[in-house]
Amino acid sequence: MSHRFFRSHRIIGRIAVVGGLLGVLSLAVSATIAVACPFCAAVSQTIRQEMEVMDAVLIAEATEKSVRDEQTGAVSFKVAKVLKGSDLVKDAEVTAVYYGDLTPGRRFLLSGVDPPNFQWSSMPLTQESEEYVLKMASLADDPLERLKFVQGYLQHPETLLNRDAYDEFATTAYPVIQSLKPFMDHDQVVKWIQDPEMPADRRRLYLTMLGVCGSEKDAPMLEEMLKSTDSAQRTGLDALVACYLLLAGESGLKLVDEQFLANADAPYADTYAAIMALRFHGTEADKIPRSTLVKSLYHVLDRKDLSDLVIPDLARWGDWSQIDRLVKLFMEAEVDNNWVRVPVVNYLRACPKPEAAAALEKLREIDPESVRRASSFFAVPVPPAPEKPATSFRSPDRDDRFASAAKAEPFAFEPLTRPRDAARPSLATVNTPAPNLGKLASVTVLACAMLLAAFYLVLTGGSPRLAPARR
Repeated sequence: MSHRFFRSHRIIGRIAVVGGLLGVLSLAVSATIAVACPFCAAVSQTIRQEMEVMDAVLIAEATEKSVRDEQTGAVSFKVAKVLKGSDLVKDAEVTAVYYGDLTPGRRFLLSGVDPPNFQWSSMPLTQESEEYVLKMASLADDPLERLKFVQGYLQHPETLLNRDAYDEFATTAYPVIQSLKPFMDHDQVVKWIQDPEMPADRRRLYLTMLGVCGSEKDAPMLEEMLKSTDSAQRTGLDALVACYLLLAGESGLKLVDEQFLANADAPYADTYAAIMALRFHGTEADKIPRSTLVKSLYHVLDRKDLSDLVIPDLARWGDWSQIDRLVKLFMEAEVDNNWVRVPVVNYLRACPKPEAAAALEKLREIDPESVRRASSFFAVPVPPAPEKPATSFRSPDRDDRFASAAKAEPFAFEPLTRPRDAARPSLATVNTPAPNLGKLASVTVLACAMLLAAFYLVLTGGSPRLAPARR
C-alpha cells in the first residue's frame, strides 16, 4: 500500500485522538458548571432556556393571508404578542418557514435570532401550551417558583408540556427540589412510582421527589421493589436505592449490601446503580455518615471485576484504612482486570499516611508504567473534605431553605475508561458542584491550548507521544 494511504490513516488516528481529548475537556467543563437533579437527565433545552438565548420571542397567528410560498416554505404570520425583543420587533407581521397546518387562527411560538433580518423558528401552540408559555415567560427568575408551576404538568397529556416540565426538574439543582417539599403531593408521587408503565426517566424523578417528601412509612413499599424479580419494579434502580436509604436510614444498607454490593451474582448494572446511590448519599444527603457508607463499598473490593469503581470514593471520603487491601489488589491484578492499578495508585497518592508513600514506591518497582500513567493523566488528588455533613446542601436550621451549592466538594478523580461486559449508566446521574469561575476559566484556557496543539500536530504530521492504551 502507498505511503499516502498510511499517512492518511495516521491523520485520521490523530483526529480521533483530538476528538477524544475534546470530549474529555467538554466533560470537565460541563462538570464544573452543572448542578442538577441527581438522577434525572434532561431530554432537551426547556422552553425557558430556549427563550433566554433568543433575540426575540413572540406569539403569532395564522390568518387568511398566511399562504405558504411553494418554493421557500415562507409564511406570513400576524404578531399577536411579543414576549421578548419588543424593541426589535416593530412590524405587525413576520415571515417564518413552516410546512404544517395553517388553519386561520392557529397560534405559534416564534423564536428569532440575528436581527434585523430575523431567522424565525416556529412551534404550533394549543390553548393550554400557550397559557404555559405565557406563564413561564412571566415568572421571575426563581427556580423554586418555576418548579411549583411546572410540577402540575409532569403527567400532562400534551407531550410538549409534560416533557418541558420534566426537563425543568432535570436541570434544577437538588437543593431547590428539596425546598419544594411543602408543595409536593406525596400520594400522587407514590401513585406515579407504582405505575408499572411509568418510563424510567420519570420514575427516577418521582423517586427523587419521594426521597424529599416521603417518610419511613414508605420504606416497606420500596423494600418490596428492591427485592422484586420483576424488572419493571426495579426500573430506575439507582434512584430507587437512594430513595430507600433516605427513608429507611442506615438500617437499609443491610438489604442494599445483600442484594447488590456483597452479592457476587448481582449484575454489573445493578451493582453500579447501588454504587451511584451511595455516592449520592456521600455527596448530597446527610442521612448516613460516610464512615458507614464506605463499609458497604468494601464489599465491592472483593469483586475484582468491579473493585476499581469504588476506590476513588474511598479516597474522596478520606478512608485510608484500605492501604494493604488495595496494594494486594494491585499485586494480584491480571490481564483481565489490570485497570484497577491506576485507581490504586491515585488512592495512594492522595493518602497522607507515610505507609502509603512507601507502598507507592513498592508498586512502582512492580509496574512503573501504571504509576507513570496515573501521574500523567491525573493531577495530585484533592484532599478529602471533613467527615459528614460537610457536603450537605441542607441549611443548618432545617427550615426548608437551602444552603449554597458552593459547599459541595468536587470529585477528586476517576479511573480511566476500561472494558465492561455491560455499558455504564449515564453520566447524567452523577451530580456535580456549583460553578467555580476561577476553575472554569482555567479549564477553558487549557482546552483552547490543547485544541490548538492538537490541530497543529494533525496538520503538520507531528508525532505526539501518547500514553499507551490500557490492555
